Amino acid sequence: MPHATTRDDVRIYFEEAGQGTPIIFLHEFAADATNWEPQMRYFSRGHRCITYSARGYTPSDVPDGEVYSYTHFYADALAVLDHLKIERAHLVGLSMGAYSSLQIGLNAPQRGLSMTLAGVGSGSELENLEAWRKQCRANAEQFETLGAAEVAKVTREAPSRIPFLVKDPRGHADFYAALARHDSRGSANTMRGFQGGRPSIYTLTDAIRKVATPALIICGDEDDPCVGASLFLKKHLPAAGLAMFPKSGHVLNLEEPALFNDSVERFVTLVEAGRWPVRDPRSLAAH
Repeated sequence: MPHATTRDDVRIYFEEAGQGTPIIFLHEFAADATNWEPQMRYFSRGHRCITYSARGYTPSDVPDGEVYSYTHFYADALAVLDHLKIERAHLVGLSMGAYSSLQIGLNAPQRGLSMTLAGVGSGSELENLEAWRKQCRANAEQFETLGAAEVAKVTREAPSRIPFLVKDPRGHADFYAALARHDSRGSANTMRGFQGGRPSIYTLTDAIRKVATPALIICGDEDDPCVGASLFLKKHLPAAGLAMFPKSGHVLNLEEPALFNDSVERFVTLVEAGRWPVRDPRSLAAH
C-alpha cells in the first residue's frame, strides 16, 4: 500500500494512475481518496493523476495531538508531490481540499500549475465566524461521543447536500455510507483543528491579490455558504474564472461528474496552452 511520509512522520496513503502532466486531487471533509474515482478514471486518460487521503483518514495515519491545522493539511499535499518527485501539478480541490489548494497558491505558488477551487469558503463569513467555530467544536464532540456512523445520518440531510440526494439517491447513499466508515477520532481532530481553526478567506485579501496562479472557481448555486466566498475569490484572484453549476449543492464532482470533468478539462487545457491569462491590472483597479 503506497504511502508518502510528511515532515512530522505521518504516513499519507495515495493512489496514482495515468501519464502526462500531473493533477493532484484534494478531498473535502466528508470524503477521502475514493471520492475522486470518477475524476481519476477520466483524467488519467491524458494526465498523471494522484489522489490521497488526508491525515486522519484511513488508510492514512490518524495521529494524536494538535497536528490537524490547515498548515498541516496543505503541507501534506506537498509531501505527496515530493514523494513522487513532482515539482508542479494542477491542484483540484473540493471544499477542505479547495482551501488547502488555495493555501498552496498563497504559500508555495511555484508548486501549482493551476488551482481548481470547488465548493470553497464555507465558514468564512466574518460576522458568523465565532458561531462557526463553536459549531465545529460541537461537531468534533459528536464524532467522539456518537461515532462517524451516527454523525453521517445527520449530515446527509444538510441543505447543501440535498441536491445530490435529489439527483442521485444511489450516489448520495454510497457517499454517506463511506462517511459512516471514517475514523471517528480522525474526523473529530480534523473538525476541531482544520475546520474550526482555519483563517477566514476574507482576512487574506492582500495575499490573495498577489496569487497569479490560474484559478477556476466552481460553486453550486444551492451551496449557499460558498456562493459569497466564490464571488470574493473571483473578484480578488488575478487569474480566476468562475463557473456556477445550476441547481447544484456541495459535492460537485459526484453530483455533476460530467459537468465537473468538462469544466476542469477545459480549464486545464487552456492553462497548458497559455490561454488563461492574468487579468489586466486596470480591470482589477476598478474593484
